[in-house]
Amino acid sequence: MLIKQIKHLVKLQLVNLYGINVFRFTKDKTEKKKKIALAVAYLVLILMAVFYVGGFTYGYVTIGLADMVPAYLIMISSLLILFFSFFKSGSVIFQRNAYDILASLPISQTAIVVSRFIRMYVENLLLVLVVMLPALVVFGILQQPSVSFYVLGVAVTLFIPLLPITIATFLGALITAVSSRMKHKSIVSSVLSLALAGGILFASSKLAVLEEQFTVEMLQNMSEVLLGFIGKLYPPAVWLGNAMLTGNVLVYLGCIIGGVFLFAAVMVLVSVRFHEICRLLYSTHAKQDYTLEHSKKNSIRKALYKREWKRYFSSSVYVTNTIIGPIMAVVFAITVLVIGVDGVQTELQLPFSIHEVIPFLLAGIFCMMPTTCSSISLEGKEWWIIKSLPIRAKDLFDSKILLNLSLIAPAYFVAELILIFALKPTFVELVWLILIPVVMVCFSSVFGITMNIKLPLFQWENEAAVVKQSASAFIGGIVGFLLVLLCMVPVLVVPAVYTMWVKLGVCGITVLLTVILYRKNNKVNLHDI
Repeated sequence: MLIKQIKHLVKLQLVNLYGINVFRFTKDKTEKKKKIALAVAYLVLILMAVFYVGGFTYGYVTIGLADMVPAYLIMISSLLILFFSFFKSGSVIFQRNAYDILASLPISQTAIVVSRFIRMYVENLLLVLVVMLPALVVFGILQQPSVSFYVLGVAVTLFIPLLPITIATFLGALITAVSSRMKHKSIVSSVLSLALAGGILFASSKLAVLEEQFTVEMLQNMSEVLLGFIGKLYPPAVWLGNAMLTGNVLVYLGCIIGGVFLFAAVMVLVSVRFHEICRLLYSTHAKQDYTLEHSKKNSIRKALYKREWKRYFSSSVYVTNTIIGPIMAVVFAITVLVIGVDGVQTELQLPFSIHEVIPFLLAGIFCMMPTTCSSISLEGKEWWIIKSLPIRAKDLFDSKILLNLSLIAPAYFVAELILIFALKPTFVELVWLILIPVVMVCFSSVFGITMNIKLPLFQWENEAAVVKQSASAFIGGIVGFLLVLLCMVPVLVVPAVYTMWVKLGVCGITVLLTVILYRKNNKVNLHDI
C-alpha cells in the first residue's frame, strides 16, 4: 500500500516538473509558445554549461591535473546542489498549497515525504548530468581509462545528489522547525537561511582563491595539495574520484551505503515530524483581548505598498532569493575598500581605469534578481481578488516597483558611501558612480514587471517554482544583468575622450526604454493577465 501511494505521488510530482503537464494538455497556443521559448532558453544554457565543462576538463588534463578532475567536478556538482536545494528544500518538502488536500486524504505522511524527496533527487540529477557527462566524455577521449572508470563514473553520477540533498534538507527542515515556533517565522527562517548560504558561498570560494595563487607550472606540481584541500572541504568527492580512477569498488560501495543511509535517515526524521512542522509553519499567532480603538486610512498606492511588504516577508523563499543581490553589492564595496584601488586593478589585470568598471559592476549586482519579475505570479490563486478591486494597473505595478527599490535603496547608499571612500572619485566619476546604478536598477525593476505580465504563473505548487524556476524570473533576472554588461562594452572600447558621451548615451537610451516599458505596463488591463 505504501509503495503504491509513493508511486502515484511521485508520478504527480514529476508530471508537474517544469510545467510538462501544462505543455502536454493545454489548449492555449500562447501558453505552449511560452513553454517552448523557455525550453529553448534552458537548452542554450545547458549547451553553454556543456562546452564550459568540456573545456575545463580538457584544460586540466592538458596541464597534467587529470587526477583531480573527477574529485573537482564531484565537489562542484555537490556544492551547486547544496546551495540551490538549501533554498528550496523547505518549500518543496512542506508545500503549503498541497498540504491541506493531502492531510485530509488517507495517505501516509511517509509516502508524501518520500515522493517529494524523489522529486528533489530527479531535479538535481539533471543538474549533475549536465556537469558530469561532458567531463566523462572528454576525460575518456584524452585519457582512455579502463571500462571500470565508465561504469563507476555513471554510478557515481547517480549517487552525487544524495548527500548534498540530505544535508540541505536536514538544514532546511531544522530551520523550518525552529522558525515555525516563532511569531515572525518567515523572517527568522530567512535570516537563518541567508547565514547558512553565506557559509556555503564562503567555503566554496576558498578553492577559487587557492587556485588563483598558482601559475600553470606550479599547478602541475600541486595536484596533491589541491586534492587535499578538496578533501577537507568535501571528503566524499576525493573518495569517489579516486574510486573512479583506480576502480576501487569497495570505496564506492562504502560511500553509497553511507549516503543512502543518511538520505533514508533524514527522510524518516522529516516523516515523523512532517504534520507537526506543517501545522506550526502554517498556523498564525494572534494577540488576546484585541480591541479596535481607531482605524487608519491610506491612499490606494500606500495600502498596496504595505501589502507588498507583508507579502514579501511572509515568504522566506522570496526573501532569500532576492535579498542576496543587495547583500552582495555591499560585500563587493567592502572588498574594494579592503583590497584597495591598486589591488583590484592588479587582481583583475584591467587595461583601463577601474573607475570605468565599478559603476557597471555595482549596477549588475543589483539587477540580478529583482522582486518584480515574480511579484505578480506570487499572487497565485488570489489574483482574482486583485482583479476585482477598483484599482488601476499603474497603482498595483507602482507598489511592486517601489518594493524592489526600497529593498535596494539601503544597500545602494551603504555601497555608494564605501566606494566613494575607497575610490576617491573626481566629480565626474562620482556622477557616473551614482547615476549608472540608479538608471539600471530602475530599468531592471520595470522590465521585471513587463516579463511577469507576459509570462505569469498563477498555478504553482510552491513558491520556489515562481521565484526560482519560472520563465519570468529567469528572463527578468538575467536580462538586466546582461544589459549592464552590454552597456559596459562600448564604454571600454571607445577612446577615453569619448567615454563621457558614450555613458551619457547609454544612460539616455536606458531611461528611454524604461519610460516606454513603464507606460506600456500601465496600460495593461488587469483582467487580461
